[in-house]
Amino acid sequence: MNKHKYVGLDVDQATIVAAVEDARGNFLMETFLPTRADDLRDFFKGLKGTIHTAFEEGAQATWLYDLIEPLAEEVVVCDPRRNKLIQTGNKGDRPDARKLARLLRLGELHAVYHGERGTRGLKELVHGYDYLVGDLTRAKNRLKGAFRSRAICCRGTKVYTADERKEWLEKVDLPAVRTRVSSLYEQLDYLRKLRDKAHKEMLREARKHPAYKLLLKVAGLG
Repeated sequence: MNKHKYVGLDVDQATIVAAVEDARGNFLMETFLPTRADDLRDFFKGLKGTIHTAFEEGAQATWLYDLIEPLAEEVVVCDPRRNKLIQTGNKGDRPDARKLARLLRLGELHAVYHGERGTRGLKELVHGYDYLVGDLTRAKNRLKGAFRSRAICCRGTKVYTADERKEWLEKVDLPAVRTRVSSLYEQLDYLRKLRDKAHKEMLREARKHPAYKLLLKVAGLG
């Protein structure tokens, strides 16, 4: 008879705690695993029966889902903010892994959808573009901050333009600040190139998806 096993994983950057229960709620085992692909594959391949596993959403959730999904019957990535029972009692790796296994067996976990491989590449490119936009904004704020530290008014966007850069540098009376401002201008130039490149790659990937043409027709969005 094919036996069901429920595996709760408490994931850390370096170590994963795995707790296993059977279909009747009997605790079977607990082990500590390095957060490495080979060790996790060996662990799940060594489990007999129909495997169900759960872990919380986090930075490594997508990687972990892709790794375990071919090895298990069910993989649940859950929202830690909605799993109140995990937060009760002693907070630590060992009780968390066991509670996840128990809640998974009882069907009481709130799942976060994973497995959307069709749009995963686009999401990564969107994140990359978004980060570069943020970096560019921070560099602009630092540039204006340097000018303001010398009581130089720099309202508007002319301070960022390449055509007037020499004039802006001449307004700075302190050599050390002028050097800093020059460095910030170099950062702006480089970040703009990276942002524009990321934007092109993002659009190129977006055009591959059927929803792209539909979104173009939406007023205010396309």
